[in-house]
Amino acid sequence: MWLVDNPKGTQFFADGEEVPYPPVLLGTYPETFDPAKKTILLYGHLDVQPAKMSDGWDTEPFQLIEKDGKMFGRGSTDDKGPVLGWLLALKAFKDLGIELNVNLKFCFEGMEETGSVGLSEVIFESCPEFFNTGVDGTCISDNYWLGTTKPCLTYGLRGIGYWHLTVEGASRDLHSGVFGGTCHEAMTDLVYLFSSLVNQKGEILIPGINDDVAPVTAEEDATYDAIDFDKEEFKKSNGVNLIKECKKATLMSRWRNPSLSLHGIEGAFYESGEKTVIPRRVIGKFSIRLVPDMKPAKIHQLVQAHIDEQVKKLGTPNKIWLTNVSGSEAGHGEAWYGNPTGFLFEAGKKATQMVYKQEPDMIREGGSIPVTLEFQNATKKPVILLPMGAADDGAHSQNEKLNVRNYIEGVKLLGSFLQEIK
Repeated sequence: MWLVDNPKGTQFFADGEEVPYPPVLLGTYPETFDPAKKTILLYGHLDVQPAKMSDGWDTEPFQLIEKDGKMFGRGSTDDKGPVLGWLLALKAFKDLGIELNVNLKFCFEGMEETGSVGLSEVIFESCPEFFNTGVDGTCISDNYWLGTTKPCLTYGLRGIGYWHLTVEGASRDLHSGVFGGTCHEAMTDLVYLFSSLVNQKGEILIPGINDDVAPVTAEEDATYDAIDFDKEEFKKSNGVNLIKECKKATLMSRWRNPSLSLHGIEGAFYESGEKTVIPRRVIGKFSIRLVPDMKPAKIHQLVQAHIDEQVKKLGTPNKIWLTNVSGSEAGHGEAWYGNPTGFLFEAGKKATQMVYKQEPDMIREGGSIPVTLEFQNATKKPVILLPMGAADDGAHSQNEKLNVRNYIEGVKLLGSFLQEIK
């Protein structure tokens, strides 16, 4: 194993602190490769989403707590648990004196949750020979089952574009009793603009956004029939109310159709209390999940044109600007669609049958792992997503967990997968 400095250098925080970006960890195993064996690249990430008890956690988020067959803690399922699963599987092979059926390369990073900053430069500029030489396939275990009981293999991911929409209405925060009703408030403008992006049915209101979405073919439509997905279980286990009424429509909305989500407003809320403040500036944050054939640069142009048109209609004197913080550059933020056949998926199916005694569902996912497509482009070889966690693990949410069963059986799955590669 060796560390590669992050090409992005250092990051700056709002309080002026300057901190180096974490390095990328690369490695190979065993020490000498067998040219008769295939070489597999394994990827995982060690960073996690922020978490505090005050967010609504029942236990301390950065202390792993086992309760009722579940291990609660930030990163348990995303992605420290699966990364540790790879290491434990390899340790088992070594301890038992079992020869690996493959050569391995490793790539572990610490910036995935913020767009894998710097990793693209490592892949294509700093260490291109590590990725474009000798790799036969890539395996990523940074995703989840479709439900809570049946394993799956994943061959598609949506891409992502992320924006900050800033509205500035005053030179300082204002007292609502003194200034309320007398000036153009930044929050009012932002709420108006937010409401122009998406409706309560989940339909994106930006003109042209769906122009490049491929129509559903009869062949694709049929693939949803055999997938084991209980809509009511999904609603109950995640505590959500669904927009679509049938299984197919729900899965299509999650996987093969774009979506726009509003994530929050910076500068608008306070830790506690009923503050009667009119914020001088607010930043609305939203993203669009992209599907195959949607190009991030074109989507950014459509979003910008829509915001410009809405600002004209609004007629506000406030300063408003849109910032694309990820997904506008060519090749960044694009969706990934793999071929669910070939040696990686055959090994995945055999390993799943061996460990779980059942056929895996073949699925796509609605989330984004930006490096998936980059690994495929760099190696010119296929990629498979082999999940360990379940759909109700709550990655990025409060009380993130990993089932003990999924962890133990997941270690077996990862090890069996490597041995089934031919």
